[in-house]
Amino acid sequence: MKKMYSEMSEYELKQEIAHLREKARKAEQMGMVNEFAVHERKALMAEAYLMNPKAIKDGEIYRLKHEPSTFFRVMYKKGVFAWGYRMDGDGREEGIPISMLQIEEEIPNQ
Repeated sequence: MKKMYSEMSEYELKQEIAHLREKARKAEQMGMVNEFAVHERKALMAEAYLMNPKAIKDGEIYRLKHEPSTFFRVMYKKGVFAWGYRMDGDGREEGIPISMLQIEEEIPNQ
């Protein structure tokens, strides 16, 4: 039985991310779009466990890594998820792994 990401060491998480990215690359080459998306999402979840949630500030706006024209306002955090809403969205609250946020490039409050 596999360990949960929260139980893995940094080394194990990095190994898992590399493995998932390789599976995603192969799926993409074979044109398996859904399988590619699943492996990429799992890799993002594993990456979230390598990050410090305290680096994400409530109320701040961050650019999304894989959607550079989309901004996300974090209202609060729970574990490795940031809860808030997309600035160009319909205003519904959603939770995303903190690894989807570009931390180094904070956007001033608007």
